[in-house]
Amino acid sequence: VTVTHDHAAISKADRVVFPGVGGIRDCMDAISGLGCDQLLEQAITVDRKPVLAICVGMQSLMTTSEENGGVACLNQVPGEVTFFGSPHRASDGARLKVPHMGWNQVVQKRAHPLWAGIESGTHFYFVHSYHVVPNDPDLVVGTFDYGLSGCAALARDNVFATQFHPEKSHQAGLTLLKNFLSWDGTC
Repeated sequence: VTVTHDHAAISKADRVVFPGVGGIRDCMDAISGLGCDQLLEQAITVDRKPVLAICVGMQSLMTTSEENGGVACLNQVPGEVTFFGSPHRASDGARLKVPHMGWNQVVQKRAHPLWAGIESGTHFYFVHSYHVVPNDPDLVVGTFDYGLSGCAALARDNVFATQFHPEKSHQAGLTLLKNFLSWDGTC
């Protein structure tokens, strides 16, 4: 595993993990400033490498985000990133804290090679105030419930993206990462 934004190293990699933390505007500025937007597009659409996008990495794949007054994203997955709302409430009216931080169940909506060995309803670790809403609901492969049914994971072709942090999600997260390392990018 190599952590880099070096163009040559990314181009030679057989797969790409695209993490992200923090605000979307700063993330998009860094991605475009380093030219990684073009590298990611090449990896996804031309080279068709397996890509795993995590948290803000997932959000960056969408068309736009409401965060920071509105930000254009990479438009690799048509859809938007929306705020939970304030105040955010559970179905019983109880107030829910934003950001959504901590463990939550992920219900698998359809099979995918990255779910191998992970039961539907397994808990993963989340930290986010915004959530993705893909235009095509069939891309959603996992959901969470936090006052709304949100997209915890999506999959399209050679891309798998999670709102949760597999690297902080103990055995289930390690299993997902291991599955990514052996995934050929097909569903």
